[in-house]
Amino acid sequence: MEVPVTVQWVRTSWTKRSRGGEAAARRNAVPVGFALPDGVAPLAHTVTVREREDFTPVEGRAELKNVDVQLRRVDGRLRVLPRVEPLFGLPPRPRRPPAVRLVPGQWVRWQLNYRFSSAAGMQDWSYWLDTFNIAYGPVTADVFLGTPDFHVDEQGPVR
Repeated sequence: MEVPVTVQWVRTSWTKRSRGGEAAARRNAVPVGFALPDGVAPLAHTVTVREREDFTPVEGRAELKNVDVQLRRVDGRLRVLPRVEPLFGLPPRPRRPPAVRLVPGQWVRWQLNYRFSSAAGMQDWSYWLDTFNIAYGPVTADVFLGTPDFHVDEQGPVR
């Protein structure tokens, strides 16, 4: 029997209007993990949290192939490495951390942030924080509310 993989992708997005004050406090209060809905696998649980929706989480599901993370089973382990997309976002990532290799029963939280400017420079900068919570093996609905076995913080300066 194949070991199940559970993926949760939390994307928080904002503009410079939420870089300080009450809006920043609401943004910073966004959880990095959420309880899983019933029957997620074989799909990913997505949570989108946007400034324009006052940082209210909107939950959904996506096919694993549409999640920006590479998942590969190798020698009984799950190799996890988020993709960095789009390539034009800041901060630059000339050297990335190595992939995490999970054994059954483990999970990883991997965080990446981005800053974008509009092509013509006419709009405000926008920001993203992507948090990937990925478990290898059977899980309970509250798995991503706890402490991960691995935490990779790939956030860089985006001022």
